[in-house]
Amino acid sequence: QVQLVESGGGLVQAGGSLRLSCAASGRTFSVYTMGWFRQGPGKEREFVATISWSGGRTYYADFVKGRFTISRDNAKNTMYLQMNNLKPEDTAVYYCASSRVTETTYNEKLYAYWGQGTQVTVSS
Repeated sequence: QVQLVESGGGLVQAGGSLRLSCAASGRTFSVYTMGWFRQGPGKEREFVATISWSGGRTYYADFVKGRFTISRDNAKNTMYLQMNNLKPEDTAVYYCASSRVTETTYNEKLYAYWGQGTQVTVSS
């Protein structure tokens, strides 16, 4: 069993920044790829970013490239998402997820465990 808890969401003005955290427990955190997904109002959940088990490889959705940075600290069992230059269209519930694989993947089906999500709201 794996528990994932997101934190760091909130309300921010367009152009601002937020840093999301995902604390993991109950599983060997450092072995598996982790990822961030989001679900905006009235939209399906979509991939945001992924990071390999070592942190050496990352992959981003096109709409966040250059603005968001994913990272992880395996010693702390924690993953992060630094979000800069936020836009109103980034408003969503952000979810962290732990996969069944060790390499980066945007395939939602390969993620076995999910957090409850944290709300990010960007005002214009």
